[in-house]
Amino acid sequence: MQLVLMAVLAATTGMSAAGWLAGTAYALVLCALLRTGMRKAGMSAMGPANAVTLGRATLVGAVTALVVTSFDRPVALPVLVTLVGVALALDGVDGQVARRTNSTTALGARFDMEVDSFLALVLSVFVASTFGWWALAIGVFRYAFYAATFVAPWLTAALPPRFSRKVVAAVQGVVLVVATASLLPDALIVLAAAGVLVSLVWTFGIDIAWLWRAELGRRATVAAAARRVPAARRAAPAAPAAALARTVARPGRTRRARRPASVSA
Repeated sequence: MQLVLMAVLAATTGMSAAGWLAGTAYALVLCALLRTGMRKAGMSAMGPANAVTLGRATLVGAVTALVVTSFDRPVALPVLVTLVGVALALDGVDGQVARRTNSTTALGARFDMEVDSFLALVLSVFVASTFGWWALAIGVFRYAFYAATFVAPWLTAALPPRFSRKVVAAVQGVVLVVATASLLPDALIVLAAAGVLVSLVWTFGIDIAWLWRAELGRRATVAAAARRVPAARRAAPAAPAAALARTVARPGRTRRARRPASVSA
């Protein structure tokens, strides 16, 4: 599917060799990761919801090929924006399909999130080439957070659902599309992109602070449990020692008790 879509784009709008390479590499990595995830989840079939997400991912691969092509030659913005728009429009479809078909899975949720994150990264690269490389931070935030988990594993803990997080993600996508299509004056686009960047710093900051408080609570619980274990070990031998002391204290009486009674003449 990915190669067919790229071939259509190459025949109609043109595509560079680097674009072909990027799109093909994206498709291969996507298939390998998806296959690995399905194997770990024990899934033999994708299901309807994941099929919709795979369609979105295929569109994102085409967007990736066009963005890489834009480094060498101009690309057709209407085609690029259309692909992005369809991919974003389908973002709410896979979730509805999963709920209606009762096929909601952890793999599907992760698959959907990763497709959204990669689309934001690719669009931020395209926007950064026009408005400055500082805009690249809009798409890099998610991957910088993931890289930080290798240094601070406590960042991998589950986060509670938060509506503001969804709002910021939605606004991020809208602003990137507007910036890609150049629908507003450059000054307004820069202002909107800067606002999105500040919003990402705010929402990631809230999540990191919540995770750190949860980690402090976990460490306090572990430390308290560690303090109770030595105390219990010190107290455990007390009862047997006292019983032994009582037994040894009067050995004579114990021996006399075992001696047979004498018979009078």
